[in-house]
Amino acid sequence: MRTFGVEEELLLVDERTGLPTAAAPRILEWQADEGAPALEAEIQQEMIEVVGPVCTTVSQLAQGIADGRRRADAEAADVGARAVALATPPVAVHPHPSPSPRYEEMMRRYGVTARRTLTCGFHVHVGVDSAEEGVAALDRIRDWLPTILALSSNSPFWDGADTGYASYRNDVWSRWPSAGANPVFGSEAAYREHERALVDSGVLLDAGMLYFDARLSRHHPTLEVRIADLCLREEDAVTIAALCRGLVETAIMDWRRGVSPIGTDQRVLRLATWRAALSGVRGEHVHPLTGGPCAADSAVAALLDHVRPGLEVSGDLERVTDGVQAILRRGTGADWQREQVARRGLVGDIVRSLTARRGGSDDAPAPHEESAPAGV
Repeated sequence: MRTFGVEEELLLVDERTGLPTAAAPRILEWQADEGAPALEAEIQQEMIEVVGPVCTTVSQLAQGIADGRRRADAEAADVGARAVALATPPVAVHPHPSPSPRYEEMMRRYGVTARRTLTCGFHVHVGVDSAEEGVAALDRIRDWLPTILALSSNSPFWDGADTGYASYRNDVWSRWPSAGANPVFGSEAAYREHERALVDSGVLLDAGMLYFDARLSRHHPTLEVRIADLCLREEDAVTIAALCRGLVETAIMDWRRGVSPIGTDQRVLRLATWRAALSGVRGEHVHPLTGGPCAADSAVAALLDHVRPGLEVSGDLERVTDGVQAILRRGTGADWQREQVARRGLVGDIVRSLTARRGGSDDAPAPHEESAPAGV
């Protein structure tokens, strides 16, 4: 069974006011223990990263995500904060950079792009046997990543206003100079040359700033899918992670059979990603096979059909299919956030609803009768 695991970036908010708060240094200083899942600093003090365990089954991954979110929220509560699963802060905030020479240099070099980056992503690591295999998979998953983004979308608000996007996090993140889709490489050597050319340009601080939608990990024998928003619901995070593993498995099976990548032009992929970020699962997409306009559910159906062989290998086909259909039926975190504002009238109530639900309050309405957010 191909291994996989996730990293989740959670937003930290004040327990009383619900406003983003620079609590990460206090959490990391006073966290109860050093066990898994691990908590780590991120670029801003108003966020914290949860690094989950390496897993082989979906059940293990689901437990890891639940444990990680629970631990982050408990550690945050110890310093008067909460950890919530929102991919952007819905209200205006002026973030505080984490205290490190690297982050300080990023603030100096990249101006408002660095200062205003307070976005929470969801990174899925999938095990690969070699860098060559990983690059072959990168070449064959790139056309499907906009649909992954749409299914995860959980960031419609920014500075207290509805942006019109389902994933405004993607728009904010795309301002970094190396963010976005890659070309088809064809070989590990071409991938490494691409990395070297970007770093040697002098624009990037270091190789850690190769913020591709998907890349080879620099520290683990994995391919890292980085395009997704942090999901509101734990069950959606599990679905996205299993879908990514199935996508990588399918890509490697195709590579071994000599199936060429689709090879969509990078400019078209940029348009497809932008459209998916705008629409989520409720509007128009660029079809991953034809490059023409289509409904979101058509793009999702094409993805499920494509990834079926990989999901069958892992035994995840039924679970992922059910999970994706649930997202299409009730909507993503972006849809839930908009429902909360329509019901309550205040953007700030999004956070209050999530923290009240974690605290067991009956005042926190469910976004849909069939599935409320699981914890934070």
